[in-house]
Amino acid sequence: MRIISLSVDGIHQAAQRGLYDWLAEQDADIVCLQDLRAQEYELDHDTFHPEGYFAYFFDSGIPHTNGVAIYTRHMPKALIYGFGFASGLDMQGRYLQLDFERLSVGSFLAPNAEPGHEQQLEEKVGFFDDLQAHLHKISNKRRDFIFCGNWAMARDRNDVQNWQNHEDEDGFRPHEQQWMRQLVDELDYVDAFRRVNSDGDEYSWWPSGTVGEGDGWRTDLQIISDDLKHRIEYGAINKNKQFSSHLPVIMDYDIEL
Repeated sequence: MRIISLSVDGIHQAAQRGLYDWLAEQDADIVCLQDLRAQEYELDHDTFHPEGYFAYFFDSGIPHTNGVAIYTRHMPKALIYGFGFASGLDMQGRYLQLDFERLSVGSFLAPNAEPGHEQQLEEKVGFFDDLQAHLHKISNKRRDFIFCGNWAMARDRNDVQNWQNHEDEDGFRPHEQQWMRQLVDELDYVDAFRRVNSDGDEYSWWPSGTVGEGDGWRTDLQIISDDLKHRIEYGAINKNKQFSSHLPVIMDYDIEL
């Protein structure tokens, strides 16, 4: 099973840059997109409903902000919108999950905290605290999970180009690095890409807005249940096509739906 994940910086501009033509050549079973910046009614066009896929969208309700989507060749048994956080931040077009027989796949867009915006920082910290509690809770279920998305932070120094220059920036603060370490070391989730690729120059996002300009970060991850770690067959960040400031993450799993 091939899963592709990409944060698109706006689905319309990504489509204009050839995203859907490229996806048609990738033979993906599931495609998870984030940061659509469009309402679902704006996507009522054949372009956004590629042949052979069931299409599911979750928008924020606010024009030009957030939004996630999942395309799947296999009809799911259930759809879940958001995580159910008391804060409601997860319902702002940030998480959509499809449930299959024993596997759940989610498309995830984390909140950012712009410099000088203390409220945004507090909201982001609270969001990830809630997410940690949620991930701990579901780890006891007899179900496997694949969370695909823009996590808005890097896992460790190996994932930020010239990391020394970015230690106090959003996405690479000490508490954010600690959160990501806890996710892997204590909650026993797995960074699927890092399981098969340990290279230090693999980046998926450029804060400059243009791929290749400035320092690159790896913030686009497929985080999976520990039971799936031996089912990873292949992983790559595709550098051949550029549809946004992020690059597509492609993972192949030995999984049957």
